[in-house]
Amino acid sequence: MMRKLTYLLTGAVFGGGLVAVALQGVPLVAGSAVAAGAETYRQLNLFGDVFEKIRTDYVEKPDDTKLIETAISGMLTGLDPHSSYMDPKSFKDMQVQTKGEFGGLGIEVTQEDGVVKVVTPIDDTPASRAGLLAGDLIVAINGDTVQGLTLNQAVDKMRGAVKSPVVLKISRKGKADTFDVTLVREVIKISSVKPRNEGDIGYIRITQFTEKTFDGLKSAIDQFNRDIPSDKFKGYIVDLRNDPGGLLDQAIAVSDAFLERGEIVSTRGRNADDAQRYMARSGDLANGKPVVVLINGGSASASEIVAGALQDHKRATIIGTRSFGKGSVQTIIPLGQNGALRLTTARYYTPSGRSIQAKGIDPDIQVLPDVPDEFKGKDETKGEAALKGHLKNGDNEQGGSSAYVPLDPKKDKQLNYALDLLRGIKNADAVDKSKAAPAPAAN
Repeated sequence: MMRKLTYLLTGAVFGGGLVAVALQGVPLVAGSAVAAGAETYRQLNLFGDVFEKIRTDYVEKPDDTKLIETAISGMLTGLDPHSSYMDPKSFKDMQVQTKGEFGGLGIEVTQEDGVVKVVTPIDDTPASRAGLLAGDLIVAINGDTVQGLTLNQAVDKMRGAVKSPVVLKISRKGKADTFDVTLVREVIKISSVKPRNEGDIGYIRITQFTEKTFDGLKSAIDQFNRDIPSDKFKGYIVDLRNDPGGLLDQAIAVSDAFLERGEIVSTRGRNADDAQRYMARSGDLANGKPVVVLINGGSASASEIVAGALQDHKRATIIGTRSFGKGSVQTIIPLGQNGALRLTTARYYTPSGRSIQAKGIDPDIQVLPDVPDEFKGKDETKGEAALKGHLKNGDNEQGGSSAYVPLDPKKDKQLNYALDLLRGIKNADAVDKSKAAPAPAAN
């Protein structure tokens, strides 16, 4: 892959709109429903018979809890790719990660050739204060080698209780010998919003939609308004490339930040009564400044809600390549001390009524990245439509697209197109006028 799986020791990524709800009682049924219920209980008896046979006759004594958890997981994964069972630890991890802070070291890491490689230390964290550098290799954690561990397992070893120590054995280019670094875990706050002042343009990268995303966006906009003179301020770029999604309410809040009125998104479940519409409130935080949104094959779920809302309202010009196409909402249903279910409960629709499930958002202006030879053929996501068991969406389902983003902004063709468009250097001739926003112009 052109980008190896990357983790922050401050959180992982979760797609989909997450809304915690409580389990309700099972209603009584009558008539034909009784017959259907009888058949269901017959099948449950079959499950009990198989379970008992495994317990008594399997070649080794099985773990009953593991058997049941595996059966539940199989039942959920048989529904669609996004429904799943979370055991208590996974559920706790998800709650911490979507909150955007927990006890950690403050380093972004990846896995390379069997060892853990530091991508970057985060400013003002134990990792940065200890002098860890990008490119350092972590070869052991608390004396245990990382060889043979998955990236998840290595990350779990580095996480822990706040104020507890961890010893990393480091191999650094240019040093003949490895050396130990002792760090004390702290509460690390993840910023899912990464702003950058481009002189006359406010660039805002959103990496995922956590509980703090809207707050980060508002802070960035406020800072740009203080730093960039109004008469020189050309507009905003909201970069949602390779953003896999996250919390539905945060996608709604981010969309609302740029809208004065109208629908943002609607969700429709199995029953007509379950439909919900989410509306914008008055107050455009960007004060009408032009907006460009960048998307690619790695933009999914909450990212697609934002892109679709701003596109339908002609509030932003969407640039890049077709998005992933994850158009379903997952509800988190806690199960007491037994973890939780992540259950697909609805599809979402853009303000114009489009379902992007297995189709994605097509940009107003398609700009293909310049992919280096070594990444060609490896840079594309297959999209929701390629996932086994995905929710179908009629004809003309579409696959994903390129998810390559160069590390050097100077080589970022999509970003530079957006900058030129806002500055009036490029025009929007490539835009499909039937659906796109007008070419941005400075206010």
